[in-house]
Amino acid sequence: MSQTEIALSGFALLVVLLLIRVPVGVAMAIAGVAGFALVVGIDPAISMLSQVAFNSLTAYEFSIIPMFILMGTFAARSDLSLEMFRASQAWLGRFRGGMAYSALVASAGFAAVNGSSMATAATMTRVALPEMERNGYDSGLAAGVIAAGGTLGIMIPPSAVFALYGFITQQDVADLFMAGILPGLLGLALYASVIVLYTLVRPASLPEAEGSSWGQKLRALRSVWAIALLFALIIGGIYGGIFTVTEAAGIGAFGAWLIGVLRGRLGLRSTLACLAEALAMSAAIFTLVIGALTFGYFLTVTGTTTALIGWLANQPVGPYGVLTLILLGYLILGAVMDELAITLLTLPIVFPVIVSLGFDPIWFGVIFVMTVTLGVNTPPIGMNVFVINSMARHIGLGRIYRAVMPFVGVDLLRLLLLVLFPAISLWLVS
Repeated sequence: MSQTEIALSGFALLVVLLLIRVPVGVAMAIAGVAGFALVVGIDPAISMLSQVAFNSLTAYEFSIIPMFILMGTFAARSDLSLEMFRASQAWLGRFRGGMAYSALVASAGFAAVNGSSMATAATMTRVALPEMERNGYDSGLAAGVIAAGGTLGIMIPPSAVFALYGFITQQDVADLFMAGILPGLLGLALYASVIVLYTLVRPASLPEAEGSSWGQKLRALRSVWAIALLFALIIGGIYGGIFTVTEAAGIGAFGAWLIGVLRGRLGLRSTLACLAEALAMSAAIFTLVIGALTFGYFLTVTGTTTALIGWLANQPVGPYGVLTLILLGYLILGAVMDELAITLLTLPIVFPVIVSLGFDPIWFGVIFVMTVTLGVNTPPIGMNVFVINSMARHIGLGRIYRAVMPFVGVDLLRLLLLVLFPAISLWLVS
């Protein structure tokens, strides 16, 4: 077999393994080892796999991922999301659709200490969905708002995908975090505009609620001091030069645990449960890392990576034409694959092309993360939609997909704005 035929066989094996529901990381590792063995031999292939696993699990910079995950689990167990929702409701509840605005704001705030779209969607489904349904909100629309709000967790720092992008491309993670702030706030504003449109077109689906007194509003603000403190500690420490991003992850995890303990919400049993949950999630992510790196080595040894880079760079459509092709590919992949898997599998191929075309790597990091995140709410998979449906079986998948499509539409508009106006991403960095 030629190198090209081996590469195509490796891709075919990967697709077959995914279709029979083998976990993505395991499927990539199997296809990578099998293909590498065909090119170099079985002994070097096994040696390569063991070396990749060892290097990934012992890399200091990768420790940011389990630390941020642990911080998110501590924050969830401490009911910080519930307090964010109640505080937002106190200030926004008197408006028509106020609970929907509150769910978005709470998702953004919780995402700032969580960093996971699925975790944010799951938490807000438990916290906000029952309240919205009790107050007469359309169930499908409420679920769509929560699915959209969950995506804010990827863009607002700290973000595991931004951290992974920085490590793979050797870019400053602190700059990436800063670059994501304005696009994240822009997303929040655009989502709010969708709710405004709903209040005009379907006012009965978003009823009005009673307003809160100033005393209630101030008391609600006092209840979210923990999230504000944790966010200020992490972001202020990073940009104040007090500690690195990796150190900030550890300090954030400890801070979230300490807040939970001081408020009486994290005892020994809850702490151990959080550690077990974070360990399971980290193991899943590192399985993806090992599998993607293994498959990447296979593509490199067959020359596929170099060939794809050359083919993309030489397309007669200009730099922005190539960028459009790449983003379209990511939109398709995002609908069928996990964003972490896409990041690990494609960035080593795509990033050299982006640099050779003269695009800013920090700016591309923002639109890359934005593009792969779109898939968490789009068919045929849409992980956020599936998470919400698994927790609220009375709301069909079709209803959630229909409700979330307007939010996907404004996300496409946001992506276009970020491409046309790089200053949205780079102004704070500069």
